[in-house]
Amino acid sequence: MYAILDIETTGGQYNEEGITEIAIYKFDGHEVVDQFISLVNPEKPIQPFVVKLTGINNAMLRSAPKFYELAKRIIEITEDCIVVAHNASFDYRILQMEFDRLGYKFIRPTLCTVELSQKLIPGMPSYSLGKLVRSLGIPVADRHRASGDAMATVRLFKLLLSKDLEKEILISSIKADIKKGLSPKLLDIVENLPSRTGIYYIHNDKGDLIYIGKSKNIKKRVNQHFTGTSSKSKKIQRDVFAVTFEETGSELIALLKESEEIKINKPIYNRAQRKSIFQWALYEVLDDNGYLSLQLQKADGRKKEITSFTSIQEGKNFLFKMTEKYNLCQKINGLFDTKNSCFQYKIKECNGACIGKESPDTYNERVEEFLNEMKFESNNMVIVDRGRKLEERSAILIENGIYKGYCFFDLNYQVNNIEVLKNILIPMQNNRDTRNIIQSFLRKNKVMKVMKF
Repeated sequence: MYAILDIETTGGQYNEEGITEIAIYKFDGHEVVDQFISLVNPEKPIQPFVVKLTGINNAMLRSAPKFYELAKRIIEITEDCIVVAHNASFDYRILQMEFDRLGYKFIRPTLCTVELSQKLIPGMPSYSLGKLVRSLGIPVADRHRASGDAMATVRLFKLLLSKDLEKEILISSIKADIKKGLSPKLLDIVENLPSRTGIYYIHNDKGDLIYIGKSKNIKKRVNQHFTGTSSKSKKIQRDVFAVTFEETGSELIALLKESEEIKINKPIYNRAQRKSIFQWALYEVLDDNGYLSLQLQKADGRKKEITSFTSIQEGKNFLFKMTEKYNLCQKINGLFDTKNSCFQYKIKECNGACIGKESPDTYNERVEEFLNEMKFESNNMVIVDRGRKLEERSAILIENGIYKGYCFFDLNYQVNNIEVLKNILIPMQNNRDTRNIIQSFLRKNKVMKVMKF
């Protein structure tokens, strides 16, 4: 749990400032679950430049509560939370200073979104809150007021959580729970999970990630781990301390994030998925008679593949479908082992390439047509699919065949301009499986829209 806050002050000499406004949003990693916003009477005048910056003046604060009147509520809303702020050292210092004046030691773990942004979004021209959120396409209202800046920090922090591929932020939160000595039962863990699409992270009692998975129903899938009798399930049941999650809405985004984060974090119970799950591939080969054939072989990274599959049967099913669509000879493509013509020719669905009745040039034109359809390297497209809630959509950007990342947008926000889309994009790495995951998903599933540009 996080307490994301922003404080406005009177300005003045170091450790002599007074609080003029405070906003705290209690955030569970997915949504705001509580909030506290108030003007504060600092019992001292505000510096003129601060009045000009924030719009808060001395007259506005005369009837506002003094800090000691708000102290209990601040303690309660930040209890068992990690305090998050943009330039956290400033806000945390001001809070501690005010509590020290009351004779109370205010101690909370902290996270700074300036430091996190510098690490997770390197190369930005500025890391000041206003310039940073504008460049990331994050809306901000009431700039230089506590509530507006704190809400902008919530949205920024949510973006940083999704970009934290090594899950350092999540792990720090789990470790804070470990220090409290919490040890929830498996039933309690499952009860707090959503029955929606996304990624789930299983942690041990040191906070380390031991398993990463994706599911269209997170609660159901984790419950299967907790009730399963396989060797892996029993190890997970023995070692689990907590389960965190991230909703994606889109199953394709969940697949892409799962693939990337397993390869980065290498959880001990994801051994098989650390390597490519696409063990079979389709290759283009010119046979002795000059015909282009499509051959299913064990995937070989040294050779240029057309597309890949998780099993040979999946590959055969796809090849059968494509030979029918493009009227390609199944014998040439190794689907029938006959001495003469293929099964297709016997039922008049093959033009006779298998017995020399169709020339290689004519036949190869249809193969090239198939290859052009499958060619991914030159693809520029946006895949639009469902979002995390009804009024939201997701978008995945592919440029020149390279997966660039994903984003979420409201239904009243039209994504027609690629440059606008890039401003709200969560950039992702293009690992060795991303192309195959996207191709495989689009072969098997319908998405809402594919826009090519």
